Amino acid sequence: MNINPDTVKIDEVSTLEMVRLFNEEDKKVAGAVSQNLNEIAQAVDAIASALKTGGRLIYIGSGTSGKLAVVDASEIPPTFGMEDGVVVGIISGGEGAVAGWKEDTEDDEGLALEDLRQRGLSSADILVGVSASGNTPYVLSGIRFAKETGCKTVGISCASGGALQKLADIGIEIQVGPEAIAGSTRLKAGTAQKMVLNMLSSCAMIKLGKTYGNLMVNVRPINDKLKKRVVKILETASGRSSVEAQEALNSAKGNAKAALLTLLLGITAQEAEVLLERYDGNVKKAVRGD
Repeated sequence: MNINPDTVKIDEVSTLEMVRLFNEEDKKVAGAVSQNLNEIAQAVDAIASALKTGGRLIYIGSGTSGKLAVVDASEIPPTFGMEDGVVVGIISGGEGAVAGWKEDTEDDEGLALEDLRQRGLSSADILVGVSASGNTPYVLSGIRFAKETGCKTVGISCASGGALQKLADIGIEIQVGPEAIAGSTRLKAGTAQKMVLNMLSSCAMIKLGKTYGNLMVNVRPINDKLKKRVVKILETASGRSSVEAQEALNSAKGNAKAALLTLLLGITAQEAEVLLERYDGNVKKAVRGD
């Protein structure tokens, strides 16, 4: 456990100075992540390739790392319209560990095998292990099993010399430095892991055509906020009025991509659906005809 020399007297300072010290440490995280962009890009390409060929993106982790993995996986279907079960988050201890804590399960190597077998891990999938220390037995066991299965593996860790970085096919080791509170990896390490997970899943979705530019054209309009957002997205992407956007969306029976194509190309919703089928749901390719 490394001691942060800048925060050794954090319990003696004013509240304002205390939060300033935390903020100063947090500022270091983005820079640390930036040192791993090549590896992150490799992981994005591997994830996109697996998803494009019918595989799944599966995260596995314990404690804070596992919770972050579950959160990222659960946000993909509503944000990008991806089918449930394609992006999966596994945390040691299951649902009880998400709402509470079951830190003892991180030492259970056999549990990782059970969890992955239960979900039918195959060589078509890609497994991303998330472990701040890079030495969590549960995660390492899962990665080993995945490699034996012929599954591509990625490791995300935040400490130098961890086993995960060398064990995984693609190792992403983020050197965030000592935490403001020694050993509390839910702090900078947690922030770094969240940043990387954001990039892995979001960039993979972009490569799969789930966006139009930086607009979420595949978002699921499952509540009033998202219904309004879809109309606004159509307005922004097409330059048309909100009334026209809503009419197009109604005509396309709620399919935002088809609605956008009707607005951009002046075609019917049925013709738009044919184009989307031809171009694997990629709106920009459908517009350009490439």
